Amino acid sequence: MTTTTRVTLACALSATALLTGVAAPAATATPAGHGSHTGHSARQIPFTAAEVTARDDGTYEITWKAPGVREVAVRANGRTVAAGGSTGRVTVSGLPAADRQWFDLVPDRGQRLRLADRLIALDGAVNFRDAGGYRTKDGQWVRMGAVYRTDSLDRLTDADLAKLRRLGISVDYDLRTASERASAPDRLPAGVRYVVADVLGDDSPVFSMPTTAAEAEQMMIDGERTMVSGANAKAAYATVFSGLARDADGALYHCTAGKDRTGWAGATLLTVLGVPRETVMADYLASNEYRAEANAAALAAMPAQQAAVYKPMLDVRAEYLNSGFDEVEDAYGSFAAYEKKALGLDAGELRRLKADLLVG
Repeated sequence: MTTTTRVTLACALSATALLTGVAAPAATATPAGHGSHTGHSARQIPFTAAEVTARDDGTYEITWKAPGVREVAVRANGRTVAAGGSTGRVTVSGLPAADRQWFDLVPDRGQRLRLADRLIALDGAVNFRDAGGYRTKDGQWVRMGAVYRTDSLDRLTDADLAKLRRLGISVDYDLRTASERASAPDRLPAGVRYVVADVLGDDSPVFSMPTTAAEAEQMMIDGERTMVSGANAKAAYATVFSGLARDADGALYHCTAGKDRTGWAGATLLTVLGVPRETVMADYLASNEYRAEANAAALAAMPAQQAAVYKPMLDVRAEYLNSGFDEVEDAYGSFAAYEKKALGLDAGELRRLKADLLVG
């Protein structure tokens, strides 16, 4: 690669298009149930934290915190598999193989939580994960099993397609450019509705390939701001969020690496739903974990100098996402104004989205 190579912002933001590999799965909790939360007390869901980690040996580690609760039963496949007190850490083994292993945390008071490992293990994608499973500022929870985020879908196997069919995927929002879509078209189960929501557009800005790591970092920061205020970006994300407001169940959105354009979509969704910023950031940064093996392999195949320049484009970093939130403040004054002016969400749509995706 020479310093005169020209790339579009789309190429820079999808620098991991050639990568393969599988990261270790991990997950957080979601409550069981579905529907409006109007009038519900946050005390109805006593869990303040909960997580499932699926291990390579087929076991599951489950942790939780539920202040004020005396006993929590852990149930899977219709039977109790572990138990503990208000704070717990258990390992469960011997469960049959499943597309997703769900666990119910059943407290002695209040609503249960339903948990699954966050990653959806696929042969042809490394960053396909549940967008839900987070606690909001007021103690509600974002429902798992409804909305998914992922990297490219062009390498899905027939087995992967069967798994997506069983997951109930019904609509695919493709955030990529026309050239990306042409070179790596999505593979989808029959009947899934396909929606183009091109964040960058065919006339996306053109950049010189950075020659230093600092230039690469700045390019990613500038790119994040473009995803907030760019005309194509506003139209694309408005398409996604208006669709989610109508029906979020079985929806997925993706770009090439599932970390930049998809990362902003995920951060926006969680922020709209009232998830704390630190949790939003943790979800965004999780792409580094899920893509770790693939990114390391790509960098190892490059000369050291080139790898040093490429690494910031393969990473997600706090300063990248923070630049997006800074652009929201600079361009719109508040996130609420961004929801209305850029995403086009009115009060009714916001209520429907929260009623659909929040429980507790």
